[in-house]
Amino acid sequence: MQSQNDFNESSINIQSFLLFLFASVMGLLIAVLLLPFVLPNLAFSLSGEGPKAYWYLSRATAFVSLSLLWLSMALGLGITNKMARLWPGMPATFAIHEYVSLLGLAFALFHALVLLGDRYINFTLLQVFVPFSTVDYRPFWVGVGQIGFYIWLIVALSFYIRPVIGQKFWRLLHYLSFAMYFIGIFHAIFSGTDTSMAWAQNYYWFSAGSLIFLFFIRIVSVVIDSLFPAKKPMPAPRPTQG
Repeated sequence: MQSQNDFNESSINIQSFLLFLFASVMGLLIAVLLLPFVLPNLAFSLSGEGPKAYWYLSRATAFVSLSLLWLSMALGLGITNKMARLWPGMPATFAIHEYVSLLGLAFALFHALVLLGDRYINFTLLQVFVPFSTVDYRPFWVGVGQIGFYIWLIVALSFYIRPVIGQKFWRLLHYLSFAMYFIGIFHAIFSGTDTSMAWAQNYYWFSAGSLIFLFFIRIVSVVIDSLFPAKKPMPAPRPTQG
């Protein structure tokens, strides 16, 4: 039977992780630059005195990033609940969990960087990367989201320094995912412009509620395992020589 250590190892190395993150963000940025030439009607939204496409792209990628974070969390809870044994299996689930988390991180970075093109708020590069440095737009909740991004980055990097920091500290860091997710939810609710929309509220309720439900299942499974521990199979007796 496979132990958890068999699938907790990272599927890619640190160089591939950094290349993946860089390539994802650059690909999205290049798409923003090329789309106006492919679809001329977008040129007006990306230029002029008040381009709106950058704000729309930031809002859209925020929900994509949060959805990928939700999926990564759900897969992670499926691993700890051992539900992933049913389908698609523990190793596959762990690999998907890791890749989805990295992709969500790339979308979160793009969500922030694309705001540099918006001329209504006029974010600077310093304000994009330094928490609580914004002035004109909901500085506290924007800063909370920035803190969540850095927590996400630390959790993602922890896969690649696990042999250095040890198993116990790695698990402790991984528990930050719960704080990271709810930081993202509060950032979306209090700094997002779609919060008043019914579809956005339904999305927040389903997203958070489903993870709380999976976490509750995890707690119940831990209690059951502690009350009714599985019996270890008895070793087969050695054959006696006649």
